[in-house]
Amino acid sequence: MTNTWWELEILCEPALEESVFWRLENFGCRGSASESKGSSFAMRAYLPQFQAHLLDLAALGLWLRQDALCVGLAAPALKWHLIDEEDWSTSWKQHWQPQEIGDRFLINPAWLPLPEASDRLIIKLDPGVAFGTGNHATTQLCLESLEMRFSEIPRSFMETEAHHEGVVIADIGCGSGILSVGALLLGAKKAYAVDTDPLAVKSTISNRTLNLVDPEKLIPALGSVDVLAKMLDEPVDGIVCNILADVIIELIPQMGAIVKSTTWGIFSGILLEQSKAVADTLEQYGWVVATLWRRKEWCCLNVRRS
Repeated sequence: MTNTWWELEILCEPALEESVFWRLENFGCRGSASESKGSSFAMRAYLPQFQAHLLDLAALGLWLRQDALCVGLAAPALKWHLIDEEDWSTSWKQHWQPQEIGDRFLINPAWLPLPEASDRLIIKLDPGVAFGTGNHATTQLCLESLEMRFSEIPRSFMETEAHHEGVVIADIGCGSGILSVGALLLGAKKAYAVDTDPLAVKSTISNRTLNLVDPEKLIPALGSVDVLAKMLDEPVDGIVCNILADVIIELIPQMGAIVKSTTWGIFSGILLEQSKAVADTLEQYGWVVATLWRRKEWCCLNVRRS
């Protein structure tokens, strides 16, 4: 039997984009897409029917209204209806176009042709139902942070290659696998990618194939830090973790099992007002926050071992 999905349509003021996205992610939505509509902002998001009843959707509408009223803005308009699985998988893709991120990356939807001429590192992507299209501020901040991390260069190109060729990273909460693929394109030796959602692991494997990445270089698995600890032969050189602040805080104590004294970390999915709680926990467990990068309501912490 064909599965059915809720298609949620939200029309809001542009200033509410990030808070609406955050609400939808927390609600369990997948494959969101957004576009500007005149002076308003339109967003579509998708949720398997079995995950939400009508009362749940009504509650979501109330939360969106409360978020808007708290900052003195008009309440978003929320509509929903059911669609078949084959319809949802293409619906949200209609408005997703190639996107340049930072100085080096270009995210290219897998169903669109590659640009004829580009000197950027191209990540071909079909996230399916997993988080991580490159549209969201947190994913962009993580990719830009990886770019910065891999551009901390010795004096020559050859030295740079040697400097980075042994870097092994752990991608915790890998979603579509976009950060793992990005790190490998920048020169990492290997990426271990874990997620507690089996659909995310499936998506990462699919995007590994799309980008012609050697399966021995990108190793996805179902689970979290505890699974990583069993997979690794030795501690990792870097961690990327784009989840949510509360989850990051829970996982930080476990990360001691997979790091060494020189390990660096990139943590995002953190609202600005949550950054102190995350930073305090990181410092409690032996990390130093080197920089905080901000985009709209979100931030990314670049850290190293103390």
